[in-house]
Amino acid sequence: MTLPRRLRAAALAVAATTALAAPALTSPAAAAPAGCLGTPSDTWLTVSVEGLRDGKGLITVALYPDNSRSFLAKGGTIKNNRFDATAPTTRACIFVPKPGVYAIAVYHDEDASRKLNRSGLGLPTEGFGFSNNPATLAGIPAFSSVRLNVPKTGLTTHIRLRYP
Repeated sequence: MTLPRRLRAAALAVAATTALAAPALTSPAAAAPAGCLGTPSDTWLTVSVEGLRDGKGLITVALYPDNSRSFLAKGGTIKNNRFDATAPTTRACIFVPKPGVYAIAVYHDEDASRKLNRSGLGLPTEGFGFSNNPATLAGIPAFSSVRLNVPKTGLTTHIRLRYP
């Protein structure tokens, strides 16, 4: 083997070694934005709550596990996160335990009572919405329609509020 061939072989060997080692040298995931709520983890999600009729009160973003029995059940949330309302859109960052499937319910707590106000018939009197924006004409949406896949950190989901 002549000297130029040896140099070329050595260069290729170094390049191959560097390429194989590159994944171990990648930088960690981007840090969550300031103000991200929930139990800190490596996975976070931005929720853009759209269609607020005013900037009064709080926006509650309720994160549910991938379990139809927990969805909208008392004590079924992983975390209720509350943010100051900003009309017409409130952007909120929440931590999720890990990449996976979740469901999100949102409501505009206009009087900041920390609960969804209801009429005498039990219907909401404040704005509400769900992940994937399913139709809710005749009651709560099917769990399958609100399941949200969060395969990695830093994604954004858009939820449109509906007011009675």
